[in-house]
Amino acid sequence: MKSFKKLWILFAVVVLASFLVLGIYGFQIYYKAPPVPQSVVTAAGKTIFTETDIKDGQNVWQSIGGQEIGTVWGHGSYVAPDWTADWLHRESVYMVDEMARESFHSSYNKLPPEQQAMLTTRLQNEVRKNTFDKETGTITVSPLRAAAIKAVSKHYTGLFMNDPSLHSLRNAYSIPANTIKDPARMHLMNAFFFWASWACITERPGSKITYTNNWPPDKVLGNIPSSDLIWWTGFSVIILLLGIGLLVFYHASNKEEEIEEATLPKRDPLLGIAATPSMNATLKYFWIVTILIVVQVTMGVITAHYGVEGNGFYGLSLANLIPYSVTRTWHVQLDIFWIATSWLATGLYIAPAVSGFEPKYQKLGVNFLFIALLIIVGGSIFGQWMGIMQKLGFVQNFWFGHQGYEYVDLGRFWQLFLFAGLWIWLALMYRALAPAIRGKGADRNLLIMFLIASTAIALFYGAGLMRGRHTNLAIAEYWRWWVVHLWVEGFFEVFATVVSAFLFVRMGLLEMRSASLGVIFATIIFLAGGIIGTFHHLYFAGTPTAILALGATFSALEVVPLALLGFEAYHNYRISRATTWVKAYKWPIYCFISVAFWNFLGAGIFGFVINPPIALYYMQGLNTTPVHGHTALFGVYGMLGIGLMLFVLKGLFSRHVWKDSIIRIAFWSINIGLLLMVTISVLPVGFMQTVASVEKGMWYARSAEFMQQPLLQTFRWLRVIGDTIFAIGAIALAIFVVGLKTGWSVNRSVADVSEDRYPTVKRTEKASL
Repeated sequence: MKSFKKLWILFAVVVLASFLVLGIYGFQIYYKAPPVPQSVVTAAGKTIFTETDIKDGQNVWQSIGGQEIGTVWGHGSYVAPDWTADWLHRESVYMVDEMARESFHSSYNKLPPEQQAMLTTRLQNEVRKNTFDKETGTITVSPLRAAAIKAVSKHYTGLFMNDPSLHSLRNAYSIPANTIKDPARMHLMNAFFFWASWACITERPGSKITYTNNWPPDKVLGNIPSSDLIWWTGFSVIILLLGIGLLVFYHASNKEEEIEEATLPKRDPLLGIAATPSMNATLKYFWIVTILIVVQVTMGVITAHYGVEGNGFYGLSLANLIPYSVTRTWHVQLDIFWIATSWLATGLYIAPAVSGFEPKYQKLGVNFLFIALLIIVGGSIFGQWMGIMQKLGFVQNFWFGHQGYEYVDLGRFWQLFLFAGLWIWLALMYRALAPAIRGKGADRNLLIMFLIASTAIALFYGAGLMRGRHTNLAIAEYWRWWVVHLWVEGFFEVFATVVSAFLFVRMGLLEMRSASLGVIFATIIFLAGGIIGTFHHLYFAGTPTAILALGATFSALEVVPLALLGFEAYHNYRISRATTWVKAYKWPIYCFISVAFWNFLGAGIFGFVINPPIALYYMQGLNTTPVHGHTALFGVYGMLGIGLMLFVLKGLFSRHVWKDSIIRIAFWSINIGLLLMVTISVLPVGFMQTVASVEKGMWYARSAEFMQQPLLQTFRWLRVIGDTIFAIGAIALAIFVVGLKTGWSVNRSVADVSEDRYPTVKRTEKASL
C-alpha cells in the first residue's frame, strides 16, 4: 500500500504543479496578446479599419470555415495559403515595387542586389516598427502601406468573391466563387487578415521579436529564427535524451513479469459475465461508430481529392454543394465524434461489468445519452454547412453554425449540449462504479484512476467554452488547445489506458496490483510532459517567449514514454498467443499492438520531427503537420477506439467464434493504407515544402506557384493508393460489424462457457445515487 500512496502523492503533485504553470502563463498570454486597436489609421488620420471591423472580420473568417480553409498563424488546413504569410508577402511586394519605382524608376526584381538590399532594409524599418499607441488605441500606417493594404484587400475581395481573372487561383485553393457573397463582409474579413498579419511582422514593445516570435519565416521582411528558437531546440533534445535514459534505466530495474501459461485461466473468464440491459444497450453506439467511420473516411477521400482537382471531384462540381471547407470540417469533426463515442460506450459497458452492479434506470440513461449524441452530431454538422454557405448571421453562426476553430468547429449551442452530455455520461459511470469504489477491493486504485479520467473527460471539454465570439485569436488558441491537447490527447489517453488494464485483468492476463501500479505510473509519466507540453502548439500564436521555453522542454518529455512502446507491443503480442481461448481476442489485441506502433511512429517520430521550435518554425502549417495528425489521431486514438469497440462486441457476442477473413482485411487495409497515405504522398510533399520554406519563406511553400508544380501534383495523386486501401479497410470493418448481427461474421458454433471466475452482474432495483 505504501507504493500506491507514494504514487498517488506524486500524481497529485504533478497534476497540480502542471496546471498551476499552465494557468500562470495563461494569464501572461492574456496580458501580452497582440492588441486589437480601436482603429487603423493613415498618417493623415484617415480610418482604414476599426476595432469592430477586425472583430467582426474574425467572425466572417470563422463563418466560412476559418481554420478549415487555409491557415492563420499556421493553424488550419493545407490546400489554401496561410493567409497571414500570403498577406505579408503581397503587401511587401507592393511596397518594395513602389519604393523601387520612386527611387530608381524600375521594378524591384530588375534592381541589382545592392539596391534591393537597401529597399529591403527600408521595408523592414517601416513594417516592423510598432506604431500601436496605447493611449489612443490606434495603429498608424504610412501612405505607402495604406496603398498596399488597399491593393491586397482588392486581391482578396476578387479571390473570395467572383473575379473571373482569379478563377485558376481559386481552383488551386479549392475556394468556390462567391465563398463570401457580401462586399461588406469581405471588407470586414480583410480587416481581420490585416490585423493577424500585422501581429506577425510587428515587434513587441522593447523587443526585436514580433508578437508571433518572428513567424512566418520571410527573409525579405526580416522574419528569421530568433536565438531563443535555436537555444530551446537544443535544450529540448537534451531533455529528450535524458528522459529516455532515465526511463530505460527504470524499465531495466523493474523488469516485467513473464507470462506463465500455467497460471492463466483455462477458459475465457469474460464468458462468465452476463451482460446487463444497460451493457446490451451500448450495442447501438457501435452501430453509429461504424456509420460515422465510413462517412468520415468518405469525407476524407473527397477532401484529399479537392487538393488535386481544386473544386471538382472526378469531373463533378461537388464544391458548389459541399466545398472543401465543409468536407474537411466534417472529416475532422466526425473523427472526434466516432472516437469519443466508441470510448464513451466502452466506459458504459465496462462500469457494470467491473463493479458487478447495475443501478436502476441505467439502461434508460444509456438510451437517453445515445439520443442526445445523435442530435448533437446531426445538428452540428448541418449547422456547420449552413454557416459555411453564408446562410447565418454572426450571432446565429456562433451559436448554431461554424466557430472556425479546427477540432472544435461546432457552434456554441452544440458545444454546451455535448458538455452536458459528457456530465450525464459521468453520472452514469459513477452510479455503476460507486459500490466498487466505496469497497476495499484490490481493484480500488484502478477504479479511482478510472473515475479521475472519466471526470477529466467531462470537465476539460468545458475549456472550449472559455472563449467568446470576439475573443482575441491568441487567447482563443490557448483555450482551443486545452480541448485538443488535454481533452483529446491527454485524459482520453489516460481513460483508454485504464480501460485496457481492466480488460486484461478481467481476462486473468494481468495481476491487479501490477496493473494498478503500472497505470498510475504511466499516467504520471504521460501527464508530467503532456500538460505543460500543451504550449508547444502555441510557439507562434501571439504568445510571449516563455511559452516557447516551456513548450519546447515539456513537449520533449511527452516523447519519452513512447520510446519503450516496442515493449508494450511485444507484451500485447505475447498475450494474444498466450492460450487457445485468448486467440479469440486476437483482433482487439492486434488493434492495441497497432496503437503502440502508431504511438511510436506517429506521435513519437513524426511528432518530434515537428515539435522542436526551430523545426516547427519552418514546418508549421505544412504537410508535415497532417503526417503527424493522421498517424497520431487515427493511428493511435482511432485504432484504440476500434480495438475497444471490438473488445466490447466480443463480450456482447461472446458465445460465437468470429470468422477471421473480413476483420483481417479491415485491420491490415486500414493500417497499410494509413502508412502508404503518409509515406508516399503527404510526407514527401511536406519535406519539399519545408525546403521551400527555409529557402524562400512560408508564403512560397504554401503558394499555388509552388504547390501546382507537376512533381507536387504527382505526389498528391499518389495518395489515391493509400486512400483506396484505407477506404477498403473501413468498408470491411463496417461489413464485419454488421455481420456480427446478421451472422456472416461469426461461426455458428457456440463457445464453451467458463467457470464464473468473476461475479455475474445482476440487476438491482436500488439505484446507487
